[in-house]
Amino acid sequence: MKPGNTETQTRFTGLVLAGDRGPGDPVAAMAGVACKAFCPVDGTPMLARVLDALENSPSVEKLVLSGPRGEVLDDLDMLQEGIDSARWRWLEPGPSPSVSAGTAMDTVEPTSPILLTTADHALLRPEIVEHFCAAARKTGADLVVGMVRYEEVMHAFPGMRRTGIGFRDGKYCGCNLYAFLSPDARRAAEFWRRVEQDRKKPWRMIRALGWYSLLRYVGGRLTLDDALQLLSKRIGVDIDRVMLPYPEAAVDVDKPSDLEYVERLVRAEVRP
Repeated sequence: MKPGNTETQTRFTGLVLAGDRGPGDPVAAMAGVACKAFCPVDGTPMLARVLDALENSPSVEKLVLSGPRGEVLDDLDMLQEGIDSARWRWLEPGPSPSVSAGTAMDTVEPTSPILLTTADHALLRPEIVEHFCAAARKTGADLVVGMVRYEEVMHAFPGMRRTGIGFRDGKYCGCNLYAFLSPDARRAAEFWRRVEQDRKKPWRMIRALGWYSLLRYVGGRLTLDDALQLLSKRIGVDIDRVMLPYPEAAVDVDKPSDLEYVERLVRAEVRP
């Protein structure tokens, strides 16, 4: 990938995807809250934890929330207060994460780099955000994704089930951290929309790059960087990755067992 210009001073617009699957979401149902983003972890809603991490990150200048649904905003006082005081801007979420992301990006000025994350990133901290933002800028790419090696996540959190994508050079976990560093990068949201339903099925996502790429992946000949280069050509933007030294960056809350695991981790950390 091309070397980057590390001198740019433009700060990121933080974009948090906080939509959910509605009242039937099993995580929200277990916690007894209106939407998953409101699920408490050691007494603090996950969304509040993410907003705190971003607001305390010098690289982030302003925040945009895509979700939660308008009818549940009053269920979380701090959220409504933040919207009313213009600490952050709220948008009604779309029918899927990719649609929500694309719609929200359209409201951000083209010159502003965007840091996209999700409301269920319950272990996100300012130092993770800062590390990712600084490293992403240095790549010089249009779009940068955060990743952690699968074995590091499993070593740090034994017993937690995570989805890993295997390549010739190893297995990787995504981190729900994406840096859109140029206006061209926003075209990736359209490709995301086309493959969104297959995010847990790596071979189908690779197939979107072409059958030859799929055969290389199945044959164990495709590295992570190979896949990113192919994806760059497919979408027409330069895509790179940042390997994060924080295993917790790969932990999100997809299911009730994740929430229970994260709760135990946080409680052990604050009350040893």
